[in-house]
Amino acid sequence: MNEITSRYLPVDDAQRRQLHNEVHARPSARVRLPALIVYVAVLNAGIRREQEWAHLCRLPGHADLKPEQLNGNFLRLRCDGFTVKWERHTEFTRYSIVQALPAHAAWGSALPELASQAVVGGEWLRGIPGQTVAAIHLGMLAGDIASPIIVAQAQAWLGEGAVVGSRMGNTTEGLSHSCVLTHFRLGADGFERMLVVAPAGTPDTRAGRISQRLLELETYRLMALRGLPVAKALAPVLSEAEAQLADITARLERKGDSDQALLDVLVSLAARVERATAEHGYRFSATRAYDTLVGQRIAELRERPVAGIQTVGEFMQRRLSPAMATVAATAQRLASLSERVSRTSALLRTRVDIATESQNQVLLEKLTKGQALQLRLQSTVEGLSIAAISYYVVSLVLYGAKALNKLGLPLNPEMTAGLSIPLVLWGVWRLTQRIHARIHDHG
Repeated sequence: MNEITSRYLPVDDAQRRQLHNEVHARPSARVRLPALIVYVAVLNAGIRREQEWAHLCRLPGHADLKPEQLNGNFLRLRCDGFTVKWERHTEFTRYSIVQALPAHAAWGSALPELASQAVVGGEWLRGIPGQTVAAIHLGMLAGDIASPIIVAQAQAWLGEGAVVGSRMGNTTEGLSHSCVLTHFRLGADGFERMLVVAPAGTPDTRAGRISQRLLELETYRLMALRGLPVAKALAPVLSEAEAQLADITARLERKGDSDQALLDVLVSLAARVERATAEHGYRFSATRAYDTLVGQRIAELRERPVAGIQTVGEFMQRRLSPAMATVAATAQRLASLSERVSRTSALLRTRVDIATESQNQVLLEKLTKGQALQLRLQSTVEGLSIAAISYYVVSLVLYGAKALNKLGLPLNPEMTAGLSIPLVLWGVWRLTQRIHARIHDHG
């Protein structure tokens, strides 16, 4: 049922149910102590849901899994003695296998073998579609979180590496409800190890929330750090581009180079900067988002220090913050470079516009001079045309007078033509003026 029908409300928005249930989209697992959580997060770029569905179908008892069950972004599958949780995010997909803790990995054991103890089997884990970004063995054990030897026991369980950890939570009695210990190191099996110690009788729901926060914290930390190699690789490119822009600005100030040469260099530089922005802008934005989530998850732990070791928050502050600062500085540097290129382009455009206006002014002056010359030439031609028309009219008068003389009229043709010249000149001139006036009125 996709819609809620009510005789008390208007018709539902099409997305109402989906948006309302978003807070329930990824419920926390219920974890009963002692437990082992085998967690793998993989990048899903180029991985279709059909591939993930086919892989989940390989789980015992789930050969009949329907593809539409993966239309959402969350799925929990119950198998014989363990559960598998599938979660698909924008850039990665998470697989969490919650199983019983192997007997040899109990509290107090020394570096117990865990990779071979995954109930889904190594073949299934290796076959997960995608590239591994995080892999964690999270042991959740029952024990005394106030024990003075808790760090030493955790060191033996985790293996070599400085232990980081803290007591977590703040109960109604003002006490911590659990303790997390880890060293944030990859083991020979490719997995990190995390250890959560909680008192016996810890509710399954609380243990599930603790595990989810810790696993999300580490996943978001690693996803946030994906922006650091990009920032380091981009640094020399930005330095070169900044030096080139400074050179262009200096050449623009000297006015020694042609505008076309400067424009070609500036266009090439602008294209490089915009390409870098298009290629890496999303990565930098994602890094900021993941870093924000890391801070939120650390705050949710409500840490209290364990004597002699750093808290998770302190460790992240010392190790993660410089990387995030580098990424943020590179992103700001790229944005600033893009703005400076735009300003330089505007300066060059202004210079070209001024030069174009000067050229247009010179051209207009030449056109004005040409029009004046044309007017004088036209007046000269008009004067010659008056003389030519008058010549032909006088010739007609002469021929007319000769004809009349032949008919017997006492006319001297030459005398008649000569006397008509002033009258003809005046008449032709007057006719020309009337034509000019008429053209002017219509114009």
